[in-house]
Amino acid sequence: MSVFAFYLFAISVITGGLFTVISRNPVHSVLWLILSFLSAAGLFVLLGAEFVAMLLIIVYVGAVAVLFLFVVMMLDVDFAELKAEMARYLPLALLVGVVILMQFALAFGVWESNAAAESLRAQAVPVDRHNTEALGLILYDQYFLLFQLAGLILLVAMIGAIVLTLRHREDVKRQDVLAQIYRDPAAAMELKDVKPGQGL
Repeated sequence: MSVFAFYLFAISVITGGLFTVISRNPVHSVLWLILSFLSAAGLFVLLGAEFVAMLLIIVYVGAVAVLFLFVVMMLDVDFAELKAEMARYLPLALLVGVVILMQFALAFGVWESNAAAESLRAQAVPVDRHNTEALGLILYDQYFLLFQLAGLILLVAMIGAIVLTLRHREDVKRQDVLAQIYRDPAAAMELKDVKPGQGL
């Protein structure tokens, strides 16, 4: 049963990833991406990493993929123009893809499994500890500095994305808080003495 479940989840991950890329409708692409995330979570459950599987479902399916879905459905994006831009850069993208595939072939062509890998993994993760506790010990004890550096790199990437996409439009009225605080009440308000029967 576990072998059948593995092949089912593996085929679902590959199929979902493929249709995420080739789907014409972006909403369908996000739905296929959600299928890939759920199938990957199933593979993690088969490996005994239930905590990572729940994180994958809660964070990626429950937050990231749903956010993608809302953004795609709410934004009025001209997909015909985007496809035209993609067609213009298609030869360069194919060249980059071929180079990456060649690098993968070179890397995995000389790759061999180490016989001591199982014993090293057993030393890194003690058998008497739960996988969540072992993951926490590895991240926050052995690889604490690398974990913090990875978080810092993600923070810099987030700030860079915000700076690159920030646009200052001239036709939009913006709130000037300092001008509101330092305004003169005598100049900001004018009293009118309205006579009975007389309008402003």
